[in-house]
Amino acid sequence: MKIQRIDHVGIIVDDLADVKTFFIEFGLKELGETEVKGEWVEKIIGLSNVKETVAMLATPEGETMIELVKFHSPADKNGIQYPGLNTLGIRHIAFAVEDIEAIVADVKKKGAVLIGEIQNYKNMYKLCYIRGPEGIILELAEKIG
Repeated sequence: MKIQRIDHVGIIVDDLADVKTFFIEFGLKELGETEVKGEWVEKIIGLSNVKETVAMLATPEGETMIELVKFHSPADKNGIQYPGLNTLGIRHIAFAVEDIEAIVADVKKKGAVLIGEIQNYKNMYKLCYIRGPEGIILELAEKIG
């Protein structure tokens, strides 16, 4: 037995079109979108009356994928949460990028918010966090040198 790789990261969203557009404009490519429902998915995720739309996106080289899921039913009654970076649980997705300043300027024009500041970590990386649509947090890391 061995683990081969992380296949994808799943993100549950309310406005699938908005979040998908954000990630595509960020630089991911869309692989496809489909409707999912039925007993087979209900047995996998342990929910009843499941109807969802799933969009798969990938990094330009296709090494990593993101699965965006919009549940039409059952709906989450808690709504969108905006947790702090220190809230327990999975909190962000990190991307290796080139020209972090340009990327931050671009995503800010599209409504993303820079959390804190871009910082130089030991002359090895420039790092920052941004909050995109629906509170999704991305870490950006640009290798220096």
